[in-house]
Amino acid sequence: MDIKFADAPERSRYELTSGEEVIGFIDYRLHGDVITMVHTEVDEAYSGQGHAGTLARSALDDARSRGLSVVPSCPYVASYIEKHPEYADLVRH
Repeated sequence: MDIKFADAPERSRYELTSGEEVIGFIDYRLHGDVITMVHTEVDEAYSGQGHAGTLARSALDDARSRGLSVVPSCPYVASYIEKHPEYADLVRH
């Protein structure tokens, strides 16, 4: 399966796709240099395969590369950051 991660700013979300199919996404709100990650969702057919983690890691890496601070209002993203403290410096306090 060929999985691709991309920012879809026109939909205010990061997406994981397989071919033309969106298999998961993280909705966000971008205001200046702050990105609020609101909701993570993975299609039920693809759950349990690590795609939510891939989304979270890739979204956080993108935020870092763009110099953005992160507000992890999505419980999944907040939990991911707790388990991966290398991303804690991104969190806006």
